[in-house]
Amino acid sequence: MSLIDLTLHEAADKLVAGEVTSRELCEALLSRIEEVEERVGALVSIDDEKVIAAAEESDKRRAEGKAFGRYDGLPITIKDNIVAKGEEARCSSSILNGLENIYDSTVVTKLKDAGCIVFGRANMDEFAMGSTTESSQIKKTANPHNLNCVPGGSSGGSAAGVASKEFLGALGSDTGGSIRQPASFCGIVGLKPTYGLVSRFGLVAFGSSLDQIGPMTKDVQDSALILDIINGEDKMDSTSLPGKITDFESSLQGASFAGMKVGIPKEYFEVDGMEAAVRQRVEEAIENIKAQGAEVVEVSLPHTKYAIATYYVIATAEASTNLARFEGIRYGNRINETGRILDLYNDTRSQGFGEEVQRRIMLGTYVLSTYDNHKYYHKAQKVRTLIRQDFEKAFEQCDVLVSPVSPETAFEFGTSSDDPVKLYLADILTTSANLAGICGISVPCGEDDKGMPIGLQIMGPALGEKAVFRAAYAYEQNSELTLKEAEL
Repeated sequence: MSLIDLTLHEAADKLVAGEVTSRELCEALLSRIEEVEERVGALVSIDDEKVIAAAEESDKRRAEGKAFGRYDGLPITIKDNIVAKGEEARCSSSILNGLENIYDSTVVTKLKDAGCIVFGRANMDEFAMGSTTESSQIKKTANPHNLNCVPGGSSGGSAAGVASKEFLGALGSDTGGSIRQPASFCGIVGLKPTYGLVSRFGLVAFGSSLDQIGPMTKDVQDSALILDIINGEDKMDSTSLPGKITDFESSLQGASFAGMKVGIPKEYFEVDGMEAAVRQRVEEAIENIKAQGAEVVEVSLPHTKYAIATYYVIATAEASTNLARFEGIRYGNRINETGRILDLYNDTRSQGFGEEVQRRIMLGTYVLSTYDNHKYYHKAQKVRTLIRQDFEKAFEQCDVLVSPVSPETAFEFGTSSDDPVKLYLADILTTSANLAGICGISVPCGEDDKGMPIGLQIMGPALGEKAVFRAAYAYEQNSELTLKEAEL
């Protein structure tokens, strides 16, 4: 087995056993990047010398018996909206070109404290606004399973890099499905943790009440491994939950569906435009889950039909507020030095932000306006409460919920770029989890007739990650799926 084929947990075991060095791991991945990155486009930046130096430091610690722990030396890639000291976090936007960060985000600090190596920065939709990674102002990212298709978004670079074996694992961020949807499109595992379980300090904000950092990996055990590292209370983030959970990975031992109640939300199977292959593969997965001993029950989430409208009111309102700081004075590029302050604002923002970001800022500004904020924003917050209550009632009847991740598989470039409303509607199966603050994971459950991956979504209540991991791991270990590897 080539080193690039290893999972994170396999690599960790080999590092502990002395069967491989961190430098050897990183060099193998860097060679893979040189081989396929030009076609995939998963990375916006990587410093080879810095990576190798960090790997050598890790190897020295192990040789001296001073390793930081089992994870010391593991290379993990971060999305381009996660801050790391001495690096640009451009959010794939030209407005932040040249802004070198002076501190580490909390997740990067936790990775470094565990001895992990920050292995480059992954491409994304600009400021995490999009579902295809096509809005990146830096480069194009392709789906490794079909280079003519999108990888999903906004964490498309993270997903594509894991699927193409350029990364052993990566971090993404999920505001309305931006980890789970690209994970589904690229045939990997992607987890959106409970809101507040992972600190957002150092994550460039899109929607502050919705954003959550999470792992994107080759398998479920790797997802649990990364969550073990990055979760926990943070005094720098007032929304982080108290305490730290340290045994997600170990809790997978002996995982099964025996005694579990699995809910099937009927509204998630009634959405318009669901592809036949998606429905079929998910229904096959449900039968597999039944055969493993789970009790399957139908539940209702009656306010699902309002989720997209609610999400795009709240998300764009928060985006409008968060992105107001990028005006050419304090951060990034400054365009127009005439001395007229309004000209500086207008020119910097109109030239620095891409079309999709400008669209969402305008929508958010409108729904927050003095006349319309009660009509839209305040009403959306009330509906958000109803959506959260739907989930609370559903979880009184079951341990986890199962559904498709997306009503469709990865589509070709350009087919939806002229129809933003169509793209927004494609998030209907993922946005509710963010509105409710619950956790959800995407695991591969098959392919369509074109060989494009399909994801199974498993959702749990707030702080229900162990139940979600249990179900995802049991399904993964007993599904007998053989997904076609990306042919690059």
